[in-house]
Amino acid sequence: MTKQVMEVRNIEKTFQSTKAVDRISFKVEVGEVLGLLGPNGAGKTTTIRMIMDIIQPDKGEIVLNKNVIKDQKQIGYLPEERGIYDTTKVLDTILYFADLKNMEQEKAKKEANRWLELFDLAKFENNKIEDLSRGMQQKVQFIISVIHKPKLLILDEVFSGLDPVNQELFKKIIRDLTKEGTTILLSSHRMNLVEEICSRIFMINNGQKVLYGNIEDIKDDYNEKKVIIKSKSNLNFIKNLSNVSDLEIEDNEVSFNIKNNVNIKDFLSFISDKIEVDEISVVKPPLHEIFVHTAKGGKE
Repeated sequence: MTKQVMEVRNIEKTFQSTKAVDRISFKVEVGEVLGLLGPNGAGKTTTIRMIMDIIQPDKGEIVLNKNVIKDQKQIGYLPEERGIYDTTKVLDTILYFADLKNMEQEKAKKEANRWLELFDLAKFENNKIEDLSRGMQQKVQFIISVIHKPKLLILDEVFSGLDPVNQELFKKIIRDLTKEGTTILLSSHRMNLVEEICSRIFMINNGQKVLYGNIEDIKDDYNEKKVIIKSKSNLNFIKNLSNVSDLEIEDNEVSFNIKNNVNIKDFLSFISDKIEVDEISVVKPPLHEIFVHTAKGGKE
């Protein structure tokens, strides 16, 4: 049986007349990266703030496994908003937050220097936070969230402000952290990155659960497949096919969706009779597409 780090049980939160979170439940399992997804205003950040004990749920409960996490200090948190002081120096800022997590000063300084080297920030340790670029500030905030080696790490839009090179670095670090025993709850709008990092997702919209489970299982249950065709022939006739949706034609490539109940063998044979095909593939739809469709109220 999989060991759980945390279980969220039927939590609700209302602000004035708006129900931000409406009876959602999910579990975070040891050693996993669980993606917490949803459009803007869906209730993700409110959920995270309840987990972090910043605000309290009106109903329901959040249960930490005390055999894994003994108190809130064993949770690391990178908020979407900047949570660091602009006028303090980089190293001083990191050590201040490490002290809040009850880290010994020498151990904290050693860990801080290791992370600064890893992020190529060592030469900026005496610079003020306000002197750093947005991406560099994000690195400092990430260091603050992990320096105490938390059992559970909550990352809210961790890839914000990062260029592609640093996105790759962060992906590697996240994978390394899970190998070392850290469990991660990751909230992000970058669906391609979520697909690469997470094995399971929990998606909310208007404060309610709309998708929950293993990514591959969710794709298998989705009622459409994506077809991609490359051909030098005229592809415009595909626009008139009744069982085609989400059609995109660009130069010599066309992509579209077809329902799972369409006989794919017969369909591709029909296409091949019409045009000369250079390349054809049938794949599961990307998570981004399922995300957008579901957020708009479609049924998976």
